[in-house]
Amino acid sequence: MKLIYSLMLIFCGFALTNAQQTYAVEGTVQDFHDKTALENTVVKIGEFSARTDKNGKFSFSKIPAGKYILIAKHPDCNDYTENVGVTQDLHLTITLEHHIQDIETVTIHGSHKSNGSLVVKTLDKSEIERNSSENLGNLLSKISGVSALKTGNNISKPIIHGLYGSRVSILNNGVKLAEQEWGVEHAPNVDINNFQHIDVIKGASALKYGSDAVGGVVVMEPEVFPKKDTIKGSLGLTGISNGRGMALEADVAKIWKNGWAVKIGGSIKKLGDQNAPDYNLMNTGMDFSSFNFTVQHNTYEKGISFDYYLTNQNIGIYRGSHVGNNEDFYNATTSKIPVYTGNFSYDIDNPRQVIEHHIAKVSAFRRFENIGKVSATYSYQYNHRQEYDIRRGELKDTPSLDLELMTHQFNLNDLLERGKFSLETGIDASFQNNYSDPATKARRLIPNYDKYAAGVYSIFKYKISGNFNVEAGARYDFTRYDVTKWYDKSDWEKRYADAYPEFYVKTDQNRILTRPQLNYNNVSFNAGLEYRPNSDIDLKFNYAKVGRTPNIAELFSDGLHHSASVIEIGDMGLKNEQGHQFNLTVDSRFNVLKGLNVSVNPYLFVTKNFINEVPTGVQNTIRGVFPVWSYQQIDAKMYGVDLDVNFKLTDQLTYVGRGSYVYGEDDTHNVPLILMMPPNFSNALQFTKESWNHFYFTVENHTFLKQNRFPVYNATIPIYVDGEEVDKTVDLSTPPNGYSLWNIQTGINISKNLSAGLIVNNLFNVSYRDYLNRMRFFSDEAGRNFIVNFRYRF
Repeated sequence: MKLIYSLMLIFCGFALTNAQQTYAVEGTVQDFHDKTALENTVVKIGEFSARTDKNGKFSFSKIPAGKYILIAKHPDCNDYTENVGVTQDLHLTITLEHHIQDIETVTIHGSHKSNGSLVVKTLDKSEIERNSSENLGNLLSKISGVSALKTGNNISKPIIHGLYGSRVSILNNGVKLAEQEWGVEHAPNVDINNFQHIDVIKGASALKYGSDAVGGVVVMEPEVFPKKDTIKGSLGLTGISNGRGMALEADVAKIWKNGWAVKIGGSIKKLGDQNAPDYNLMNTGMDFSSFNFTVQHNTYEKGISFDYYLTNQNIGIYRGSHVGNNEDFYNATTSKIPVYTGNFSYDIDNPRQVIEHHIAKVSAFRRFENIGKVSATYSYQYNHRQEYDIRRGELKDTPSLDLELMTHQFNLNDLLERGKFSLETGIDASFQNNYSDPATKARRLIPNYDKYAAGVYSIFKYKISGNFNVEAGARYDFTRYDVTKWYDKSDWEKRYADAYPEFYVKTDQNRILTRPQLNYNNVSFNAGLEYRPNSDIDLKFNYAKVGRTPNIAELFSDGLHHSASVIEIGDMGLKNEQGHQFNLTVDSRFNVLKGLNVSVNPYLFVTKNFINEVPTGVQNTIRGVFPVWSYQQIDAKMYGVDLDVNFKLTDQLTYVGRGSYVYGEDDTHNVPLILMMPPNFSNALQFTKESWNHFYFTVENHTFLKQNRFPVYNATIPIYVDGEEVDKTVDLSTPPNGYSLWNIQTGINISKNLSAGLIVNNLFNVSYRDYLNRMRFFSDEAGRNFIVNFRYRF
């Protein structure tokens, strides 16, 4: 019996000892992709609870042995759950994933990742919706340092710090637009209503997007869908007084909580002839339509998306820009009232442009714990451009220019983020085929060609301290043109026969067939820093060494560019552009009244072998008289400054000001650069009252000073006056006078889902001409324009 009692006591002692055995459990909670510590994470083990400190650490000192469910919760992350067995002291590392709405997009935006030393300005969704009937070039003109190069009012492309065309890259949802962008009158084929925000990256430092973007990058990004079950959409209707036009746009999206989403949208726009204050602008109407579709499945760890975009445009070119002889050309450029005015019409006759553009894109990404986020994107673009001249007889309905451009692009990108640094590395590859249809019966402005391009880049960012960041990047690009081109025999022998005999193929009467094959290599790099000495000052500096390959038009243009109303002459001997660019941004905040923000952005660009297109004469052809513009290579420099001021005077009243100045100089010829943006400034007062159904009212004055720095490229032509031949000088150089425009914008929510807005541009119907509009030689700009819009959201 004593033995039994002894055994029972020993067994109970062991059981009691086991029941009271406890262990320490500690660990860290960190972000999945960059391994940064996550503060204020609640960690629960059974009934026990702890919260992480600023280093992401948590600890439990006495957890009884046993099996538990561990749960970690953070307000910005998905919950983490794991079964743990506590049989000894434990050290745990927990990684949490962000919610789907926090998935970063490819672009840089105020609510996304830090943009480092890049100079970025953003137009958000509200600004886009209020100006939904505008084209991209005109819309971006609301940003300091950005203007528009125009051919009339319907054709507009962005200029950043005096640079445009191939020097400004435009990305549609991660796809770099390939659309014969070399043409000054080739507007971007996009519908601004497709996008949630549009970012402008000033300068050449965004090497990820290509070394040719020496002026900057326009990044257009669609909405990132929330992770919930819902249907949402909107319907917009706009009426436009100048042109008696109307625009309609609609979109609807079905979104699921599991990450699936489907969206479909589109728009149409119709304009008739626009009018200047004193006369009708004959043949300036347009038809525009677009369609877009996306289906995607995204979680934090992985995602895949298919996107499709289509735009169609039929754009009239002002009839007065195409004239038949020297006398008419001289009169057209000197008369205050054009010969061609006519009565208002919705008809779009020749000259005109017809453009069809398709984009199909497949993209996918996956996050890996050790190598970061790996993304892959393939896209196909088809651009069909037809330009119609004023032709007679059987060729009346045949385009004078008919180009089909097919582009394949592929990008593979890896983004590795850690607490102190990030490293982004990628490769680009593309193939482009251009076909110029000989059925036009006209000299081919652009030849048939294949373009092969590849690039590799790497961008490193390091956080030295909480207020000091540095970054550096490098990129290498290879480009090859394989071209089939006919030259006039006299032109070939005069310009190229001695320098490029290997390109000769055969002679056919007075024409020479050639097969140029040109290779280009470019190395670019940048370095930048961001310094925040305190919460009220943010300093950014960026240096970039850039190289740009000549585009196909600069190399091979040869003939009449019908919709531009000019003859363009390229130069196959052009070399790579090489430049050095410096950007400084100072953002300051002052505690004055309700808050004053001031941003100053001085910049400098020094370039060698800068490709410049300038007027070199006037030529009389069987289709009329046209200025001749030729490409030449020079050394140049550009510098300037952008200023932005936002001064909140009261809770409802805000002053918004901006100004820009750019200085461009042709150092080779010691003359100013052509087509530099005139000095300009804008002053606006904004009144908002949320309690009045989100009412807002803005009055703005935008002033452009006369551009007094310009080169002189006038032409002399013979005309007949009273039966005698007289030489007359055609002024193709002198900029028009400065001007000042008043604009107003107002809007209100009529109900929870319905809003209305009104815009009045050129309120006082001022007659003026824009130096950056190629139609300025022939007509005034459009006059007063009332734009009324309604939007229903669901």
